Amino acid sequence: MPLTHVNEGTHAILKSIDGGRQLRGRLAALGLLPGAQLQVVQNSGQGPFVVAVRGSRIVLGRGMAARILVE
Repeated sequence: MPLTHVNEGTHAILKSIDGGRQLRGRLAALGLLPGAQLQVVQNSGQGPFVVAVRGSRIVLGRGMAARILVE
């Protein structure tokens, strides 16, 4: 399921990124790699999307977050 469907406070594991090499590279530089455990910090349904990964908080746009597939 896309990361945008995960509720606030929920943990998820990143499975894949549905995007090109540039998007995958940008997210990898932020620590968002397949197998990484994420926690959704903010998902209000609009505006920025905030996740915690490896002790850092990352703010993503909704379009980018929709391309991150988790379980």
